[in-house]
Amino acid sequence: MSALLVLKKRLSACRRPSQFRLETSLNPMDTFYLLKNTKWSWIHLQYILLLGVLAFCFAVVQFPGFWGKIFFTILLGTALTVPLTRQIFFPAIVIITWAILFYSCRFVPERWRPPIWVRVLPTLENILYGSNLSDILSKSTHSILDVLAWLPYGVVHYSAPIVISFVLFIFAPPGTLPVWARTFGYMNLTGVLIQMIFPCSPPWYEDMYGLTPATYSIRGSPGGLARIDALFGTSTYTTGFNNSPIVFGAFPSLHAGWAMLEALFLSHVFPAYRFPFYFYVCWLCWCTMYLNHHYFVDLVGGMCLAFTCFVIAQKLRLPQVQTGKILRWEYEFVIHGHGLSEKSNSNMVNTGSPYLLGRDSFEQNPSAVAFLNGLNNLELADVDHDWSIDSSSSSRLPSPANASTGKGSNVSSSIFDASHIP
Repeated sequence: MSALLVLKKRLSACRRPSQFRLETSLNPMDTFYLLKNTKWSWIHLQYILLLGVLAFCFAVVQFPGFWGKIFFTILLGTALTVPLTRQIFFPAIVIITWAILFYSCRFVPERWRPPIWVRVLPTLENILYGSNLSDILSKSTHSILDVLAWLPYGVVHYSAPIVISFVLFIFAPPGTLPVWARTFGYMNLTGVLIQMIFPCSPPWYEDMYGLTPATYSIRGSPGGLARIDALFGTSTYTTGFNNSPIVFGAFPSLHAGWAMLEALFLSHVFPAYRFPFYFYVCWLCWCTMYLNHHYFVDLVGGMCLAFTCFVIAQKLRLPQVQTGKILRWEYEFVIHGHGLSEKSNSNMVNTGSPYLLGRDSFEQNPSAVAFLNGLNNLELADVDHDWSIDSSSSSRLPSPANASTGKGSNVSSSIFDASHIP
């Protein structure tokens, strides 16, 4: 009974008015107004990078044709302009860019591509670890082991990011989901760019062709997943890997990168359960080697990439979890970044801090400033900027200098505001 009372009390918080609300406007002029009032800074150069990647993809993609690409461009532009859809597609813009780049890799002319490295990964494997671990693990196979490897590698891996997004939206502090989306997107985008610049053959290539030089005409192989197709009488993985846009993308392993990043974010929100999260990472690493898709050095590279992206996000933008709060609606304020400890929360509420974002901070203490100028919750940015909240409102919050004098602030909202991001 006590547990039900606690749950009822926590769910009652959902009915309180929240600063961290969703946009419902369908007027694209709201977006143009916010864009007009954006104060540009060096952090916005990332959008030039993303635009450059998308322009490259537009140039090389052969299917759909020109008008199909124009239609998709208009569709994406509309989704980023309408406030109702902007709050969904703008946090995911890096993921969208990565997905388009991954698809576009199949159309990159071979004359633009660098030579394929066949010997470097197995050589590093033997130098660093004294043996080819993937070769050792993939030699002893069994149908039970095949299923145990297939579940995380071929099923859980693809559904986990969606499930984790819902979990983070409900149980993590407001603003965590956009940081997760941006970090996940940049990790994958970086991984694909490395795979394009530094193409390396996977273990299944060594089994099939030895260490002979590889060409881009070689199609991908399902490796050990071919046994799963045979077990279930399907050709799902054989067809999928044969048509993979990136055949020689062994390093870094984004399978390991996904698992590590998921474990890091979940451990951030649920530290008491970090052991099963990291057990999943180890499990998936074993799967990749058992199924003959990655060398161990690929896994280390993928996990290092994920860890680097998480540390940057954690230090600069990832909201801190507050003790005793389980649901997102229980948060009265959010502290971005982990340069400060939770012990300093009360001091920041009393003195006013540019790390705070909260709906009651001004009502409780007019000197507590909670506004982010020119950035949204998913930016990996300098948190020493001023902040503004309530992008959909015509009211403006006082600046630190004017808080004591009662003068209004000249701070304007922008399209990169924090308030329209869940």
